[in-house]
Amino acid sequence: MKLMDACGGVAATRHARSNVVTVRVDELVFYQPIQVGQLVICQAELVFVGRTSMEVRVTVFVEDLMCDHSRKTALTAYFTYVALDENSKPTPVQELQLKTPDEEEAFELGRQRYKEHKKKTV
Repeated sequence: MKLMDACGGVAATRHARSNVVTVRVDELVFYQPIQVGQLVICQAELVFVGRTSMEVRVTVFVEDLMCDHSRKTALTAYFTYVALDENSKPTPVQELQLKTPDEEEAFELGRQRYKEHKKKTV
């Protein structure tokens, strides 16, 4: 999970162009065990952006280098980060540029998760 957080943090930092802090992890789902000696690949994609927060879908793939070299999804999760200014206060981030219908769908699902969490914290 530390690798996933670091990977997601890089994506969030690139988008925000500022320091970020992890505030939430959602829907951590395991699909495939990861064995010692297997190659682990981590991929992060911004799926939703609020005013100061960003949700990143992080996927971990596993590849057995000694066998068929096929890449399989090992686990996925959604990490939420908040952009911070130089005083460690939340700072606004730029909008997410959606280019495909899949990105628009992922954004809408992210917006729904965001609203659900807002309801729980108010």
